[in-house]
Amino acid sequence: MKTAYVICYLIAYPIARLILPCRFFGRENIPEGQLVVCANHSSLMDAVLLAIAFGRRRQLFFMAKSELFKIPVLGRIIKSVGVFPIERGETDINSIRTAMKHLKSGHKIMIFPEGTRFSELESVAAKSGAVRIATKMKAPILPIYVTPGKKLFHSTKVVIGEPYLPQIPQDKDYTPLADELMKKIFTLESKR
Repeated sequence: MKTAYVICYLIAYPIARLILPCRFFGRENIPEGQLVVCANHSSLMDAVLLAIAFGRRRQLFFMAKSELFKIPVLGRIIKSVGVFPIERGETDINSIRTAMKHLKSGHKIMIFPEGTRFSELESVAAKSGAVRIATKMKAPILPIYVTPGKKLFHSTKVVIGEPYLPQIPQDKDYTPLADELMKKIFTLESKR
C-alpha cells in the first residue's frame, strides 16, 4: 500500500464526511484479493466516496482519464496515490497492462464503465474495457451504485453489490457483458 494513499485518505476522510454525508451499504460484499470495482459516475466526488467505502486498508487503484495528470498539482497527487491514466477514445495498451499488473498482484482496481461523468438524466452505453480486463484476468467484478446529483451537506448513498465472475463470450462480443454490468449497478439503486 502506498504511504501517499494513506496520508491522502486520512486528510480527505473527515472533509468528505463533513461536506458530503454518506451512508454505505454492502461493505460485507467486498472480497479479499483481486477485484475489478465498477460504479456509475456523475460527480468528481465519486472517487473519494468509493475510496472511503473501501477504507484505508483496502487501497483502490483508480483508472482515470489522462487529462487529469496534466493538471500540475492534481496530477502529482493522483499519481502518488496509485491512480493510473488511460487515453480515452483509443485502445490504451499501457493502461490495460497496468490494470492487469495490479490485478495479478492481488490488488483492487476501480473503473467507471461509462468512461466519463454523466448526469442522472443522461444515459450512455458502457464501454467494454472493465469486463474485458476482468474476463482476461479471471477477476470478479464488484458493481457499486453511487447516488447521482450530489449536493454539499446533503446525504448520499453508496450501495455495494455482490461480486460476480463474468464469462468470456463465445462470439467475443463484450457489449452484452458491459450492458449486464450497468444493469447490475443501476439495480442497486433500489436496494436500500
